[in-house]
Amino acid sequence: MNQTSDRHTAKVIGVSVAAAVGGFLFGFDSSVINGAVDSIEDHFLLGSFTTGFVVAIALIGCAVGAWFAGSLADRWGRKKVMLLGSALFVISSIGSGLAFSVPDLMLWRVLGGLGIGIASVIAPAYIAEIAPAKWRGALASLQQLAITIGIFAALLSDALLAGAADGASNDLWFGVEAWRWMFLVGVVPALVYGLLATLIPESPRYLVGQHLDDEAARVLAEITGELHPDERVHEIRLTLRKESRSSFADIRGPKFGLQPIVWVGITMAVLQQLVGINAIFYYSTTLWRSVGFSEDQSFTTSVITAVINVVMTFVAILFVDGIGRRKLLLAGSLGMFVGLVMASVAFSQSIGSGDDVTLPAPWGAIALIGANLFVIFFASTWGPIMWVMLGEMFPNRMRAMALGIGTAANWIANFAVTLAFPPLTSSVGLWVIYAGFAVFAALSFFFVKAKITETKGMELEDMLG
Repeated sequence: MNQTSDRHTAKVIGVSVAAAVGGFLFGFDSSVINGAVDSIEDHFLLGSFTTGFVVAIALIGCAVGAWFAGSLADRWGRKKVMLLGSALFVISSIGSGLAFSVPDLMLWRVLGGLGIGIASVIAPAYIAEIAPAKWRGALASLQQLAITIGIFAALLSDALLAGAADGASNDLWFGVEAWRWMFLVGVVPALVYGLLATLIPESPRYLVGQHLDDEAARVLAEITGELHPDERVHEIRLTLRKESRSSFADIRGPKFGLQPIVWVGITMAVLQQLVGINAIFYYSTTLWRSVGFSEDQSFTTSVITAVINVVMTFVAILFVDGIGRRKLLLAGSLGMFVGLVMASVAFSQSIGSGDDVTLPAPWGAIALIGANLFVIFFASTWGPIMWVMLGEMFPNRMRAMALGIGTAANWIANFAVTLAFPPLTSSVGLWVIYAGFAVFAALSFFFVKAKITETKGMELEDMLG
């Protein structure tokens, strides 16, 4: 069991925060398109399906990046892979901001997705590997906190840029439209992430795998405050003897070709997206405008929702290691279900058609309350805890491979929801879509009851398949 002194707390938190900045990029990239999507649709004269594809195509890159991140991290080290993610996002931000056609905009979005997919795997894996067991849940939750702050920063910068230009489609600085600047500002956090990646220590598990035992012991002693670092290195060495032969064969099993624990991780990752969280954070400005809100009101509402998302993530950080993962997930499923049902019922009361749609009183208020209630419960439970669980629930022999597959599944589900949302909104209506999200929230409750095992306080070396 790791033993740490109080004087090392700041160091552990510091390196975890630095790694979690990858989550900030994840959140920023997820939502920066929110304020630009209507302008992109008008500028390039796109239909609803093509608009959805432009938004969603980045997620293909995310899935690919997530799939290869684990093997790259094992080969190059965690820090170098973080630097690769930073570089890809810098290039994507500049390219997307200067895009002159739909195909090249899609190319830059995919490239950025590769970087975000890499960051989405490396951050929770690195934090799980360097954090003491007693703090691991809270520190791993920093990944989701960073995601929510990234979402907030993207929506706030979108609102400020659109406001400064008196509309996202209008020119801002140097004759460049505001929606293009929404992408270009992403260069700043990407560079910060790259800088921080050069300052943090390498993962002790990677160092042991490279036979750098003395360096691994030094990191464990100086950063985590491990009182017996050589013994800890020996424990890691024993588990890595099995992990050194890690391949797809380690996750093969009797349940449709995979080990049952891998299917649990995949299902949890997919359900986190099928409850519809990114329908709000990719399309919230468009969503609220579609039910009668003005552009300014829509941007403001989106920012308020993002603030709620950030604040409620602290709930998970405070309670995940006390209450435990499983109880929080169950409570989150119930709360999300109630919020989604409220939003669905409210949207079913909309009147008008086309651009002339409104939600009569009191249904506009109920829709806002329901949507934000959903965000409250997602942000305090399923948002962060899914990432905590994926980083810690698998045995060492399969962790890298299983984490990559689970994260890729999350991105693929995200892609499906994001791509389907605009055309489904036009064809079946918002209330049907939100009713479907509510069904998946209900299913997530029964899934947790049946399949999720509590992991709080357990060392990674003690996880069983």
